[in-house]
Amino acid sequence: MIPTRRQLLKRGLLLGAAGMAGPHGLLQAANTSNEKQAQPTPPPDLFDSQALDIEFWVKPRTLDLIRPATGERSKLLYWKDGEVLDSAYQQLCHLLRDVNGKETAPIDPKLLETLWATQAYISRLGMTKPLEILSGYRTQASNTRLIEQGVPAARKSLHMEGKAADIRIPQLHEEILGELIQSFRQGGVGFYYRQTANGGWIHTDTGLQRSWKG
Repeated sequence: MIPTRRQLLKRGLLLGAAGMAGPHGLLQAANTSNEKQAQPTPPPDLFDSQALDIEFWVKPRTLDLIRPATGERSKLLYWKDGEVLDSAYQQLCHLLRDVNGKETAPIDPKLLETLWATQAYISRLGMTKPLEILSGYRTQASNTRLIEQGVPAARKSLHMEGKAADIRIPQLHEEILGELIQSFRQGGVGFYYRQTANGGWIHTDTGLQRSWKG
């Protein structure tokens, strides 16, 4: 029986968690559809966050982020006992700053929640790579400059409000990452596929629920 697209996505993430998926994880998953692999047991529905128990959401939250543009990396406990820890929050706002405009702005805590949930959910399958922040907050000037350079950027981008981030996780196909973030139903998800060594990226924001490909 030919595996469905959803089954291929699930298998791709499981292979990645086992350290077997490269930049073309989906292709590798398709090629191994008839092979028996030693794989971790997946959650009931890999792309349905509603299947998570309450303990997942109330445990302390640590974010492990890296900013390739600057080489910075921070692993911070930022939420505990229902409250955001101010010192860690300020550090995360700095990490997600506009590195071109050299300005920092408050980041929507709901965006941090999405980043954490994504990373924590994937770590359940043994994948513990840091989450790469390609773009966080943007000044209006930086956003306009990107548009003029032909880079995909909306004129009223939520990046300018601290409500969006462009992210990727090494060795995890962007389609798998995007599907997972969509399951949290917390805002917009943009899929940006690129044929490069690092692959593409995913835009996530806390605006209206919607999705697109760019």
